[in-house]
Amino acid sequence: MAAGLAASVGMRGLSLASGQRLSILIFHRVLAAPDALFPAEVDAARFDRLMALVARSFNVLTLADAVRRLGQGNLPPRALCITFDDGYADNHDIALPILQRHGLSACFFIATGFLDGGRMFNDSVIECVRRSSAKRIDLAEFGLGVFDLGTPQRCVAAISTLLPVIKYMGPAQRQAALQRLQQHCQPSPLPNDMMMTRAQVRAMHAAGMEIGAHTVQHPILNLVDDAEAERELADSRSLLQNLIDHPVALFAYPNGRPDKDYGHRHAVIAARLGFAGAVSTAPGVAAPGSDVFQLPRFTPWDMSPVPWLARLVAKRRGGPFQIARPATA
Repeated sequence: MAAGLAASVGMRGLSLASGQRLSILIFHRVLAAPDALFPAEVDAARFDRLMALVARSFNVLTLADAVRRLGQGNLPPRALCITFDDGYADNHDIALPILQRHGLSACFFIATGFLDGGRMFNDSVIECVRRSSAKRIDLAEFGLGVFDLGTPQRCVAAISTLLPVIKYMGPAQRQAALQRLQQHCQPSPLPNDMMMTRAQVRAMHAAGMEIGAHTVQHPILNLVDDAEAERELADSRSLLQNLIDHPVALFAYPNGRPDKDYGHRHAVIAARLGFAGAVSTAPGVAAPGSDVFQLPRFTPWDMSPVPWLARLVAKRRGGPFQIARPATA
């Protein structure tokens, strides 16, 4: 009933915001069941409800088609794309069957350096703390204090404090910091099955899903020089193209905040390498005339369908998002 009400509310709102607008949803994981540490993370039941709502309320396009139609100025009404970042195994195991059940497609941006048993830095932080055998850890060397890990809430506080510190380290410094964190936490063995295998990426492509590049090691591009940034883009695309035997034309910037995480020069690199478009994490909607190499993405975090859809419609009605370009662009 809630989903039906959401669809009814949404269609009325979308009729006022249908114009030439493109919403691009961004997800990372779809968990089998709610996570005690992060209950707001999308799980299978919630994702299924949201995709049922999306299928009834929007014209879901592949991202490649949406980029092409943005350029042509002929987006359909209620245009929307679905994207996933990083390449988690649950994208294949859990999200894919749900998407197929609702007749939907999505673009999956893969950080290729973590395929076949790798682990993203943020998951190393989370799992170190979650599985810590120490009840208190002293993180003075990170410029932080002593953290009590005795309750889930305190674990979340430690994780939330650590993540932004380690995120903005250079790749080598980040790896060294993760090794020191493990020494502090002395965790039980960390999982090595969180990310997709090469076989799962091929299966996603064979199932009709789009595969996009997301660099190799997921660096903050503003923290590496331009030559290294270009290698990250080119090498990730090359590996994926060889893996699926199909062109990879789309890219997602790691972390994705304009100016903070990447700059206009990285959009220029993506265009020069032959990508057709790229997505950021700047919240908003796109429209004809938007920079296809800096497309915004927005997914409401509301837990129930009615406010989730209402917030998504409100973002569409707010007008297209534009990233200011340098005067020399």
